[in-house]
Amino acid sequence: MKIFVLIVFILTYATIIAFPNRKPLIAGISAALCAGGCLIFGEMGFADILYAVDFNVVLMLVGIMITVSAFSYSEMPEYIADRLISKVPNALVAVVLLSVLSGVISAFIDNVATVLMFAPIGIAVALKTNVSPIPVIISIAVSSNLQGAATLVGDTTSIMLGSFADMSFSDFFFLDGKFSIFWAVELGAVLTIPVIAFIFRKNRQKLSFSPSGVQIKSIVPTVLLAANISVLIAVSFIPAEYKPAITNGLVCIIFAAAALVFTAVKYRKEGVKGCAKDVDFATVFFLIFLFIIICAVEQVGIIRDISDLFKQLGGKNVFLLYTVIVFGSVVFSAFIDNIPFVATMLPVIRLLSASLSTVSPYLLYFGLLCGATLGGNLTPFGASANVVGIGILNKAGYKVKNSDFFKIGVPFTLVAVLGGYAFCWFIWGM
Repeated sequence: MKIFVLIVFILTYATIIAFPNRKPLIAGISAALCAGGCLIFGEMGFADILYAVDFNVVLMLVGIMITVSAFSYSEMPEYIADRLISKVPNALVAVVLLSVLSGVISAFIDNVATVLMFAPIGIAVALKTNVSPIPVIISIAVSSNLQGAATLVGDTTSIMLGSFADMSFSDFFFLDGKFSIFWAVELGAVLTIPVIAFIFRKNRQKLSFSPSGVQIKSIVPTVLLAANISVLIAVSFIPAEYKPAITNGLVCIIFAAAALVFTAVKYRKEGVKGCAKDVDFATVFFLIFLFIIICAVEQVGIIRDISDLFKQLGGKNVFLLYTVIVFGSVVFSAFIDNIPFVATMLPVIRLLSASLSTVSPYLLYFGLLCGATLGGNLTPFGASANVVGIGILNKAGYKVKNSDFFKIGVPFTLVAVLGGYAFCWFIWGM
């Protein structure tokens, strides 16, 4: 049975790489094959399949998507960005500010949504200063993807780690009395500012930017999003034994329901349809199927085999093992979707950590998140934010070459990863 599940698992990765637009279908077929095989041969039961799905992650993802959609529909992000950009002196400062601002916002909302918010502004700034929109949008995309790992709600991989390792919203800032992953990501983000500034060093044209006249439709979605994050922070202080395992998911769904009610009252069918359309059901179902596949992989012993392989590569040298995990994750995530990779590696790291009593498991968890999330910026197809950014440019009539992306993505990724890598080792490994 192990050989069958392994073959299905490998074919799943291969076909996802070959046909990225068919991820949910591929994962659904693979989940059915793995679950069916394991049921027939007694490797797991129906209850195992049900419990394999982390509904806390699923509910959080859907809830945040809906609330962010209402927030975006209110035009608050465009309004904020418009006012900030209108006060900068030249194109260089404008691009750096756009990159930083998109990164900060993407720490709390979906990376793709952030790119969709800032791309029109980036193109407008580029056109007003005779700068090519291509590097501007790429800078926004990689910055958005970078800071998604900073908080519990910033990216799907963060949500997955938080649920798997039982990390609360506040744990992403401070954990066990130490600086947590947020600060590693922020250090990487700060280090990338000189990279962006160097790339656009010649673009010092004065910027005559007229506000587009965007007006906020309503402050309510912004209040709901802020309240959602605040409640997540508040419930993070409640001990795990006193709250349901799906607490964070329920919080996000409650605020999403409030956002839907508001849009229904304020904008009628148009608003509700907009929110529903913005929910990435393909990713949601892909994730559900992925949980089932990983459960089967774990049940037949493949996770333990992968763990043993990492032990052989790193031996008992924790620093070497940590290094392999970080930069191995960078390489893998540059070419494959980081969601299935992280889903596969989380149980592997749990097993590895159990055999390393001298180091905190969070060192390896944070190394995985840094490598897998930041590594997606190494290639144009390594992260959804990059794919969307390039799609926007193509739709606007700009043909993006791989070399255009690599000029920004490679130095950006190396600087950010090295910063996060060093920070996590200094705080958690020494």
